[in-house]
Amino acid sequence: MSTPRTETYVLIHGAWHNGRVWDRVAPLLTRAGHRVLAPSLTGHGERAHLLGPEVGLDTHVADVVGLFLGEDLTDVVLVGHSYAGMVVSAVAELVPDRIAALVYLDAMVPADGESVLDVMPATRYLLDRAAGSDAPWRIPPMPQGAAPAGLFGVTEPADVAWLRTLLSDESARCFQQPVRLGNPAAAAVPRTHIHCVGSMPEGVARRPVPATQPNGAPSRVRQLRSGHDCMVTVPDRLAELLLDVSSRVCTSPGTPRSSCSASRSPGTPPRACSPWASTVRRS
Repeated sequence: MSTPRTETYVLIHGAWHNGRVWDRVAPLLTRAGHRVLAPSLTGHGERAHLLGPEVGLDTHVADVVGLFLGEDLTDVVLVGHSYAGMVVSAVAELVPDRIAALVYLDAMVPADGESVLDVMPATRYLLDRAAGSDAPWRIPPMPQGAAPAGLFGVTEPADVAWLRTLLSDESARCFQQPVRLGNPAAAAVPRTHIHCVGSMPEGVARRPVPATQPNGAPSRVRQLRSGHDCMVTVPDRLAELLLDVSSRVCTSPGTPRSSCSASRSPGTPPRACSPWASTVRRS
């Protein structure tokens, strides 16, 4: 009799948020038998005091790679929301053999050498708005708009109030620093894109997803009728989509062997991470 496979989900929050934004989703994945880690990146949540002008994309990539190595994580479904699409793309370059699947959750999907400003030019106004302040490197959260835009797509008053307790400033360097891509092993990792539809802010455009993934398999794009912060507004439906990613991991064309727990013999240690990881600065 086969044993249900247990995945590890690593959920990476977007800019201005912290790991607690996943509080409504994580228990649903845990209840399904999976391990869930939702760290707060440097400068956010319990690490808010570490925010400074030197914090950038490389800092956040190092946060996640450090978690992978410190916890010896393998067979990970790595989920990046919004800005964290930049983060998970870079993490996959460094530890591809530890990742079973990437999920871009209403996320930025960069090409080699691109920054947030390249992927989403509309964010330029945030840096311009902060330029005249006493701390031009500090970028406050985006303001709440009229429905349906709301606060990151959240409109219910109780949800907005809770979300506000999770938000804090971001460092401008996170938006300015380019990502470096090009590791062929990272291209082999299967990807799923989940698009939140129905409340896209005016002036914000989403890049079309190519017909094929970097590994040659057909692209997988799912739609979720929700505002941007779907983990707040529709956690049940989001959890269902994430569990579906896990169920398809071992059947996806091009999936690395490490993505199937059964691919390792009992007692065999996990494979070491990519040697590219030596280039990552640890936080």
